[in-house]
Amino acid sequence: MFDKILVVCVGNICRSPTGEFLLKSLLKNKQVASAGVGALVGKPADALASQVALEHGVSLEGHQAQQLTADLCHEYDLILVMEQGHVEAVTNIAPEARGKTMLLSRWVGQEDIPDPYRQSKEAFEHAFKMIEEGAMSWAKKLG
Repeated sequence: MFDKILVVCVGNICRSPTGEFLLKSLLKNKQVASAGVGALVGKPADALASQVALEHGVSLEGHQAQQLTADLCHEYDLILVMEQGHVEAVTNIAPEARGKTMLLSRWVGQEDIPDPYRQSKEAFEHAFKMIEEGAMSWAKKLG
């Protein structure tokens, strides 16, 4: 049913690549990608995001940020976002995607996952843990 999953944040260099690569490792039979509503197009994953992910056994190597488009929204079965505000941002880009756009943290408290960009390593650690919990909860539902 949900074979193609898109993970979305703002810049597509911190939270969504982390979610993408975690879900890829947990759901090997699914196609997972990520994008940003205000993507830093073509940029690799943030250095601190990459470091924290690697310390938890997840490599973000090879990631390139891409802009969320209506076409991308149509292509995916499920769109997972980091914050409630991202649901609105996705809906503005592709109104018909509203019904398949949900919080990554839906099954673990439905909290917004704060953006660690340009913050401390602790902020990245906190975001990673929340993303990991969300990814694991979705993997249980979809696996």
